[in-house]
Amino acid sequence: MGKSGDSRVRGIAARAGGWSARHRWAAVGIWVLFVVLSMGLGSAAGRVDVKESDQLKGETHTAAKIIEEAGIEEPASESVLVQARDGRLKATDAEFRQAVEAVVKAVEGTGQVTDVTSPYDTHTISKDGHSALVQFDMRGESDTAGERVEPVLKAVDGVQKEHRSLRIEEIGGASMMKTFSDAFGDDFQKAEYSAVPVAFGILLIAFGALVAALLPVLLAITAIIATMGLMGLASHVVPMSDTANSVMLLVGLAVGVDYCLFYLRREREERAAGRDAQTALRIAAATSGRAIVVSGVTVCVAMAGMLFTGLAEFEAMGLASLMVVAVAMVGSVTVLPALLSLLGKRVEKGKIPYLHPESRLRRNRGRGNGESRFWTAVLKGVLAKPAVSVVVAAGALLAISVPALGMKTQQLTLDQEFGDSLPIVQTYNRLNEAFPGGSQPAEVVVRAKDINAPEVKSALAEFRTRAVSSGASRGPVEIKLHDQQNVAFVYVPLVGGSDLDKAGASLDKLRDEVRPATLGKVDGLDAPITGQVAGSEDFNDQLGGAVVPVFAFVVVFAFALMLLSFRSLTIAITSIVLNLLSVGAAYGILVGVFQHGWGASLVGAEGVGAIITWLPLFLFVILFGLSMDYHVFVVSRIREARLRGRTTKDAIMHGVVTTAGVVTSAAVIMVAVFSIFGTLSMQSMKQMGVGLAAAVLIDATIIRGVLLPAVMALLGERNWYLPKWLHRLPDLTHDESPEAIAPVMRDDEGEPVKV
Repeated sequence: MGKSGDSRVRGIAARAGGWSARHRWAAVGIWVLFVVLSMGLGSAAGRVDVKESDQLKGETHTAAKIIEEAGIEEPASESVLVQARDGRLKATDAEFRQAVEAVVKAVEGTGQVTDVTSPYDTHTISKDGHSALVQFDMRGESDTAGERVEPVLKAVDGVQKEHRSLRIEEIGGASMMKTFSDAFGDDFQKAEYSAVPVAFGILLIAFGALVAALLPVLLAITAIIATMGLMGLASHVVPMSDTANSVMLLVGLAVGVDYCLFYLRREREERAAGRDAQTALRIAAATSGRAIVVSGVTVCVAMAGMLFTGLAEFEAMGLASLMVVAVAMVGSVTVLPALLSLLGKRVEKGKIPYLHPESRLRRNRGRGNGESRFWTAVLKGVLAKPAVSVVVAAGALLAISVPALGMKTQQLTLDQEFGDSLPIVQTYNRLNEAFPGGSQPAEVVVRAKDINAPEVKSALAEFRTRAVSSGASRGPVEIKLHDQQNVAFVYVPLVGGSDLDKAGASLDKLRDEVRPATLGKVDGLDAPITGQVAGSEDFNDQLGGAVVPVFAFVVVFAFALMLLSFRSLTIAITSIVLNLLSVGAAYGILVGVFQHGWGASLVGAEGVGAIITWLPLFLFVILFGLSMDYHVFVVSRIREARLRGRTTKDAIMHGVVTTAGVVTSAAVIMVAVFSIFGTLSMQSMKQMGVGLAAAVLIDATIIRGVLLPAVMALLGERNWYLPKWLHRLPDLTHDESPEAIAPVMRDDEGEPVKV
């Protein structure tokens, strides 16, 4: 074997693969130690989650900061809706009064609540007189109130059993938190438990051998475990979140399995071509290993785009995704070659009849390789008429993208998020009907030099009156004073209730008309307006401002990486254009299904009517990263064939057909894993799953199988165009020198791939 410093193979992937193959046990030991240490240190450090006050900028953030600086612990508020079932009983009737008193007594008896108010004192009785609200606060920190609300819910349920003619139901911050975390936890577990077996099953079909199928899954799982630990450490700098967790699992499984698949299939292909195990491994390291590094770095750069949004949730998702991709990439080019070197031919252990390549080869003898017959047929048609193929495929994708022009984004309300699958959603709808906006009032946080000064009191009273007379609220507007801190909270139920468009218009009225005319006239007074509707608006505004810089960052860096990796201006430009086309098509499908409801019943998404605010930007970043996987892999293979002396047309045919099997397998795994998220009960997870699955499917079929070869065929030799003034760019194409990939001589003298 040649010296490790041989100048003919200078690429990181080839050197890493060579070192690992020579120091097999050391490489495996270092990886195991890294995973164990990451997990241990992460557990010891603990995880810091995103604080509510840091979630957003704008008025929502200002309000949270005022509350934080004043040292006021805002408790989680709860309401019990007492409502006549048949519309017969009224709040003034004795039976109704008894039920209200029983609720007050029951919730106070739990010892978990404070400030219990009766609707007869606070006038929280609906206009028709058939509904009333008992309101109270949970003791202790609001962030953890969901964990303590169970006894209160049971006490309310006990009163319900004694008063069958009335509907007695609890709703509020704590009970919604509990419902949300229960549903989210169940969803996440469902995804976790089904994603790994699904990926393993597809790998079994792809490889036809038990050990070969187990390797990618094991590597992906260890990468996820290590990243969980690293997330704990990183959370002390960038706080993490539950959403970041599920995104990390999703991305980690997809790329971890993909990268191994690329490496394993290439190593197996070289062995099938008659090369010995060592040589096959070196070629896989120099080619697929390099493609993995280029792809992994591109994905990491795309994920880094999320760090520029200024939104804590996005930063958490971006960093978690970036870390899991980096860990999976490092594992694929270090520990995987070591394991393959250790296993040798044992990687084919546990052969499955009819699925193993040898069985397929025997069945297809005389008919060519059955695996690529479909793509061979497609490619022949595409390359015969490339212009027609481009027009048809690009036209179809542009048509699918059209609905995206009317995309409407918003934070999903409870009924949009869960549909009618949860009882609390029905309570939420009933409460909004009886008390419009009562479940999500706008909250005005008023800070003054002296909250009891006459001009402040008069401004507060005027604000309360005008909020109702302006049509922004139907009342009751509640004011809570904190004399010591000189802070007041004003709760305004917004007209529009759970309809965020109408509630948003009411909020704008408060912010732009009512506040300037009342509280705005008092010098030195701050009065930011927060609450769920305000949070949704502020989030939308901030995200809107982040879209252009994030898009620009991802596109520019991806372009630069492709330019350096392939030393071709044409390939860099076509990569970006094709990726943008697949993202546009994914947006179109998302809007068609979830906003317009076309075929929504197929994924259980009726009546959502909007796309969750964070998804378009998130999808762009993730898809731009993930679609580079296939692009880099296919184009690397085309370039490799071109370097061997084939014509561009032949190289395209060879590159697409030889990668068809691995790209199809990788895409099927990604689509299957993402589709699992499409089956979950939360609409936000469903939208993410469907959007990702649709995009990957389009990417692996129409883009890679039709558009890419057709565009490259039309461009011909111009595919490899690099202007002279760009020749000074660093050369990152070492691993794909003709020597590294040419057929290997059997003797050691002049062996082309030296590691």
